[in-house]
Amino acid sequence: MASPSPVIDTEVSLTPAAAARVAAIAERQGKPAILRLSVDGGGCSGFQYKFGLADAPEADDVVAETDGVRLVVDSVSLDLVRGARVDFVESLGGAAFQVANPQAASGCGCGTSFSV
Repeated sequence: MASPSPVIDTEVSLTPAAAARVAAIAERQGKPAILRLSVDGGGCSGFQYKFGLADAPEADDVVAETDGVRLVVDSVSLDLVRGARVDFVESLGGAAFQVANPQAASGCGCGTSFSV
């Protein structure tokens, strides 16, 4: 039995720069252009963002799509990142995915940890 179609969600988004970077990484690794954003407990502020390529959306995922690249977030993590925008930023300090999260009450200097 096929799993239900993922829900296209406008509550999270992926910028064109992030979509281009995910597409490039996925192509090099021979994987679909699907970026999974999840939230784990830990980090210096209480929660931390976790990124990885996914083979396919899970049944409880919400999905946002930009330029043919999908961002998937599980329903538990969505409560902590609702309204977030994932970007890819290159600077003198390096290159990284960054999350602009309106749910975060505070963050830390590393940019990967937050509290609500």
